[in-house]
Amino acid sequence: MNVLFDNYPEFRDGFIGTVSITAVSLVIALVLGVIIAGFRVSPVPPLRYFGTAWVTLLRNTPLTLLFLVSFFVVPEIFFPGMSPFVLGSLALGFYTSSFVCEAVRSGISTVPLGQAEAARSIGMTFSQTLRIVVLPQATRTVIPPLSSIFIALTKNSAIAGAFSVTELFGWQKLMSDRGYAITPVFIWVALGYLVVTFAISGLFWLIERRMEVAR
Repeated sequence: MNVLFDNYPEFRDGFIGTVSITAVSLVIALVLGVIIAGFRVSPVPPLRYFGTAWVTLLRNTPLTLLFLVSFFVVPEIFFPGMSPFVLGSLALGFYTSSFVCEAVRSGISTVPLGQAEAARSIGMTFSQTLRIVVLPQATRTVIPPLSSIFIALTKNSAIAGAFSVTELFGWQKLMSDRGYAITPVFIWVALGYLVVTFAISGLFWLIERRMEVAR
């Protein structure tokens, strides 16, 4: 317990950092994932090609490599002076968006084609059909895989600690540098991640139950 009590401010900052980067990356991944999923089922060929390229590139690129590009290429070319937290959130959010996209696209495919045809027959555009008719019905199918994706996102956030982002992995490195035994440090880090992942699991469980009631 001493390793926690003697270094509680650092552990608190690391835990808050993990929660923060997870929350920001989750929002980025969810928004981008839904948009790219719309591109992938779009009747416009350039949008479909862009969506396919986005998913193929990001899903097949190691996350560590994306962090390297985000931290050492993006600031040099596009946005100099951007904070490590923002760069880490973007790398993690962009990477996870490709998985969110595929989960949403699979949910869209479960909606009967007749629903979209009926919407088009009354004059709805593609974006209106997707937003008003298809996505609300696909949500029930998408919730369970999204839960697993965002739990994986939480664990992937540990990579950000190696790039000067304040989070639990960075706290573990700090404690190791101070000479603390590695086992209790890892126990507290694991407990911190468990709190976050259980919170995400509980949130999605509540959403899933609510959707079942709505059905």
